[in-house]
Amino acid sequence: MFNRQRTGSVVCASCGSLVGVNDDKCYTCGRRNPGLWGYGRALRELGSDLGLVTLILYGCVACYAISLLVSAWYGGISMQSPLSMLGPNRIALLICGGSGAEPVFSYGRWWTVLSAGWLHAGLLHILFNMYALRQLGPPTAELYGAARMVIIYVIGGMVGFIVSTLAGAVMPPLPFIGAGTLTIGASSPIFGLLGGLMYYSRRGGSSLMRSAVMGYVISAAVMGIIMPGIDNWAHAGGFAGGYLVGKVLDPLKPERADHMVIAAVCLLASGAALFASVLTAMWPLIMHFFGGPGPIIG
Repeated sequence: MFNRQRTGSVVCASCGSLVGVNDDKCYTCGRRNPGLWGYGRALRELGSDLGLVTLILYGCVACYAISLLVSAWYGGISMQSPLSMLGPNRIALLICGGSGAEPVFSYGRWWTVLSAGWLHAGLLHILFNMYALRQLGPPTAELYGAARMVIIYVIGGMVGFIVSTLAGAVMPPLPFIGAGTLTIGASSPIFGLLGGLMYYSRRGGSSLMRSAVMGYVISAAVMGIIMPGIDNWAHAGGFAGGYLVGKVLDPLKPERADHMVIAAVCLLASGAALFASVLTAMWPLIMHFFGGPGPIIG
């Protein structure tokens, strides 16, 4: 499937024009390496998102499995509210990269605004979010391009967790809203996708898209009011972040090759944040195993 194409023509990854597989530049939109170094046709077979939605989904599932293993080691798996049923406990979420006022301001784990979007509180939580990702990821990739979809997803989610963390630090608990003391979940980056789609609806004048996005937002707002433990600060911040990133990227302009580099950096930074979270939390145990001192995390 991923054999490199060395001759012939291929569809430009940005504008859909026919280009030579070895062309350095698309003469329609100006994109460099329009054939994606010979892998464009193979990647197109994965869909308009180039398989990146599936990659994110598998990443979330893997992080959920790891957090359950950590929970089994530290105090047991949570069986409390419906959304946290069969989910990691509080200690595991802190270890694996949960964000919020407590991890960021009490423990100095500032990078968790990137890692929190890959964690989930329970089985229903991850099922709901992955279903939403499957619904919203491909159309966002269709409108913006696969790489820009990833950028909106990651940066929008990061903005959402920054907003939630600051709210948890300075805002009193409000009815039906709460505060981001410890927050996790892909709903913040998913709201980033909604924000990006909302900007597209305004930029492209699509009333149908605007109505669809508003339907998602209203449903999520109602659920956030009815169900306890929903981080509405992260939802609002993710939506605003996605909207602003969508405006910067401009969906009516073709995707560029450097967007793929930025998307790769976003995914690598998220992976590094997850690794840093686990490493810093487990460092005292690692140093104890090797017979040396280590920093203590409360």
